[in-house]
Amino acid sequence: MRNARSIATVGALAALALGATTAFATTASAAPNVTPQGVCGSGYKTVNSVPVGSLGTVYLTYNSSNGKNCVATIRANPGTAKSMSTYIYVPATDQWADDSGNFTSYAGPAYVYGKGYCVSWGGSISNIYVSVENSNCAALKEVRRTTIR
Repeated sequence: MRNARSIATVGALAALALGATTAFATTASAAPNVTPQGVCGSGYKTVNSVPVGSLGTVYLTYNSSNGKNCVATIRANPGTAKSMSTYIYVPATDQWADDSGNFTSYAGPAYVYGKGYCVSWGGSISNIYVSVENSNCAALKEVRRTTIR
């Protein structure tokens, strides 16, 4: 699990490094644009996604050079830390990975080897949970669910 990132702290440190002498306020809109490839790595391509209401999106990515899938839950509007999660599960091999906690912009990455297998994956932001079961395989039809708790 990763630590929550503080946008204001990063901005303040950048200002100090640049020799800024005036104070400033950092807003969520000033946060860098987080992408699935930025979270999972440059070799990962987005192969599927599911919205988490209007709060963000869970992305499923795949790296064809190593056969691994990666999931990341990314908020639409980074800001104050919120409860977030992301997970991936390969039913055929019983392998899974997850990440959860209070984060300012994203949960993840979570990696599993998935070449040639169906994967189940999902995540949450605040009280909205989404899941996609048996996806990215030809044999089964995927099932998507959204739950508000």
